[in-house]
Amino acid sequence: MIERSSRMHEYLRSLEQEREPLLRELRAYAAEHYVPIVREETESLLRTLCVLRKPESILEIGTAIGYSTIVMARAVPEVDVTTIESFDKRIPIAEENLKRAAVDGRVELIHADAGAALKKLVSEQKNYDLIFLDAAKGQYLLWLPDIIKLMRKGSVLIADNVLQDETVLESRFALPHRSRSTHERMREFLYQIKHDPGLDSSVISAGDGISLSVRL
Repeated sequence: MIERSSRMHEYLRSLEQEREPLLRELRAYAAEHYVPIVREETESLLRTLCVLRKPESILEIGTAIGYSTIVMARAVPEVDVTTIESFDKRIPIAEENLKRAAVDGRVELIHADAGAALKKLVSEQKNYDLIFLDAAKGQYLLWLPDIIKLMRKGSVLIADNVLQDETVLESRFALPHRSRSTHERMREFLYQIKHDPGLDSSVISAGDGISLSVRL
């Protein structure tokens, strides 16, 4: 079954069109420097959801080197994107990549702790049509209440890496002690979005697992 699943992933990746030079370069950089960016299947789904939803405003939590920021900004040429990143060393790299992609004029890069930045956006009564969550996995559950406050009716929340290489299926006692807290919080995050009466949510196994939630 594992071999068949791997073959399926390879087949689906083979269907993708060749990326433009900048995105190919950024993928190679991320692989070389161990920077976590969206997997190929996630990138494809993210782009399609942006085209489908046609958001006027996007919030991204976890900029890294700006790869997914560029993907979303290019998918909807009129959209304004706010993206949050706390890792000092990645800020100038992301800024340069956004300039090279010619999307920097539509992107606000907030250099701050995500939790603090979210609370500030809530205090400013901001709302977003689409929110892409791809940062510290152990914090998804803690950030969720503020994220929901930033969603208006019809807003979409996309959370990446929710299956944690399928470790969410395992008992916490089967995992290294250092991973148990993240494991428990991710399972609780998935439970919360599936049982929140204000959300309609699905979890799919593309990439490393993606959850999709619509604000009712």
